[in-house]
Amino acid sequence: MDEKTRDRAIIEADFLDLPMIPLRGLSVFPNMVLHFDIGREKSINALEKAMVNNQYIFLSSQMDENTDLPTTKDFYQIGTIAKIKQMLKLPGDSIRVLVEGICRGKIADTLFEVPYFKCRIKPLPDEETGNDDSEAEALMRTVLGSFDEYISINQNLAPEIFASVVTIDSPGRMADMIASHLEIKIEDKQAVLELLDQKERLRKLNDILIREIEILNIEQDISSKVKSQINQNQREYYLREQMRAIQEELGGDEGIEDEVAGYREQLAQLELDEKIKDKIEKEINRFSRMQSSSAEATVSRTYIETILALPWNTLSEDNIDINKAEKILNEDHYGLHKVNNRVLEYLAVMQLSESLKGPILCLVGPPGTGKTSIAKSVARSIGREFVRMSLGGVRDEAEIRGHRRTYIGAIPGRIITSIKECGTRNPVFLFDEVDKIGADYKGDPASALLEVLDPEQNKDFTDHFLEVPFDLSKVMFITTANTTETIPRPLLDRMEVIEVSGYTEDDKLNIAQQYLVPKQIKENGLSKKVITFPKSGLKTIINYYTRESGVRNLEREIGNLCRKVARKYVAGETEKVSMTSKRVEEYLGKRRFHFDVIKNKTEVGVTTGLAWTIVGGETLFIETAALPGTGKLELTGQLGDVMQESAKAGISYIRSVAKKLGIDEDFYKKYDIHLHIPEGATPKDGPSAGVTMCTALISSLTGIPARKDIAMTGEITLRGNVLPVGGIREKVMAAHRAGIRKVLLPRENEADIPEIPEAVRNEMEFVLLDNVNDALKQVLVR
Repeated sequence: MDEKTRDRAIIEADFLDLPMIPLRGLSVFPNMVLHFDIGREKSINALEKAMVNNQYIFLSSQMDENTDLPTTKDFYQIGTIAKIKQMLKLPGDSIRVLVEGICRGKIADTLFEVPYFKCRIKPLPDEETGNDDSEAEALMRTVLGSFDEYISINQNLAPEIFASVVTIDSPGRMADMIASHLEIKIEDKQAVLELLDQKERLRKLNDILIREIEILNIEQDISSKVKSQINQNQREYYLREQMRAIQEELGGDEGIEDEVAGYREQLAQLELDEKIKDKIEKEINRFSRMQSSSAEATVSRTYIETILALPWNTLSEDNIDINKAEKILNEDHYGLHKVNNRVLEYLAVMQLSESLKGPILCLVGPPGTGKTSIAKSVARSIGREFVRMSLGGVRDEAEIRGHRRTYIGAIPGRIITSIKECGTRNPVFLFDEVDKIGADYKGDPASALLEVLDPEQNKDFTDHFLEVPFDLSKVMFITTANTTETIPRPLLDRMEVIEVSGYTEDDKLNIAQQYLVPKQIKENGLSKKVITFPKSGLKTIINYYTRESGVRNLEREIGNLCRKVARKYVAGETEKVSMTSKRVEEYLGKRRFHFDVIKNKTEVGVTTGLAWTIVGGETLFIETAALPGTGKLELTGQLGDVMQESAKAGISYIRSVAKKLGIDEDFYKKYDIHLHIPEGATPKDGPSAGVTMCTALISSLTGIPARKDIAMTGEITLRGNVLPVGGIREKVMAAHRAGIRKVLLPRENEADIPEIPEAVRNEMEFVLLDNVNDALKQVLVR
């Protein structure tokens, strides 16, 4: 059934059971297409029900638009049966609806009022008039003449409206169309809507038009009287007086005039650039001429309120005390001496230069290492407001720059919104997860950030919504990321990267004792008299129930233990619990993680490598086997492209020095070489295992056992040189944890050894490698 047939069936039906929406300050006529916003729960429920059924709904005007919760007595019984053409969800739980009026209808019965109004409607089609009805024709001409005069006096209606009305040949439809365009009270529009006789409708409309024309003429008289009383130098005052006089004559309220007066008062108190002030003044003047209920007025009001609420002249007073800042940073963080020192240097320079121009700080490190809390501590140490904006998953450039005001429902970007909410022009602004910004057809947020994070440009940052420059040069920007690999190069170039490395076992132990345990005991309503955490228990949690660089999961597990003890304590099953290693396993179950511990000292074809992961370092066993075959190379264990290339480079190097090593020069033809790294379900990649794989292959081909209690790392070249790699601190920590006390490192990584914690460094022996032969001398047991 097509739409016209469905509409005809609706008009010809005896009764219809339809959802009903009461309208505030609005009338809908048949054959009209218009949109309006709804936000009341009953109205939304009625709309959703209509969309589920046949998209038809009954619309009736409220008698008093100020009634928030209307009953059946609060709206007119005659309204319009309409078809829903489109609906759009807006911010703030409201919905914009586009409807088309079908025919008049009358409420015969209210079926129920909760959760929405549902009524039995009797359709009221127009009473037909004859084609040769001279009286109807005369009335139509009279009404058109009155409407033409009304449009010529009323400046708010476009002349094109008259052209569209002239072509209508139906008396009733003409009356409905003209009534919908008139700026009259709801009661007058309802009077036209309730008349089914088309000629009576035209007569009523003509009376209304004559009255409105008289009112408009009175307006012009008022305007001339006001002009005679004031001179050209008082133009602004004249405009306000004219508006007030018009409203008094029409009996309208003065709400929007009061709003405009308030906006002007706020603007006068701000010290702004003349261009910005002129633009705001123009927008206020434009808003004063709008109807307060129109969609455009809503956007204009939001713009004016946003721009006046911004802290144009408000600055937090800096209280940069290096000693106090150092104390706060040390109170809030343990083991991050390098980061704390860099932050203190930054604050010292800022105090001396009284300027923030220069690189933006970017804190890079694994999750849970305290990057966000460092930014909070910086704000606390200098007495500034703290603002955080997460960039994870942000794909729309409008999140940074805002929406253009050409769109209904446009809002400023999150930067301007955050500045407005914090109430100061110089907060500490944290961009969290800057490495996880996305990009799609809506734009590239990372490119928008280039202007924000450039000290030479951000003094004139222009949000698309504001359309005027706002100074961000006084804001202290700090960003955080887990890695720099995914940060666009131009954006990374504007930031100074500070590495926030993972915590060692001793760091985690101290953090747990000083911060996490007291915090979780307090949050779970316990005390030290009920639960204690000795070192053995904390070490068990750190090593066997968490695997991370930070302390987020460690805090979670401590809280888990506290909750379990709290339950037993409340049930009277225990009085005091000491969380020893055995008790931790009893509460948390079997161990979830384990560390590789070297058992057999030597084995042919097996060497120990070191790898870096986002949760710290790990030991990596490389297993190789040389089997009779045709020269195939088999690589297993989910090796990435870089690691596969390292293995192939190792084979090529061995072929070049096979004679020196006592290996058959045709080994690559006679043997199939299989290289495997255990834990095959875990993907592995990177150049760090080059020297380790090469040494394991040489051990297999020569039959000489390799020492597994020596760990090594480094990339190799086709000439056998060992190149430097990263993550030395974490890798050495992993070796120490596995019981290894001798580590082979590339010579160029010698500078990284002081970064290793002193307690671990004193127990380790480091051998520096220039080429693969240096590793063979240490590892192969001849």
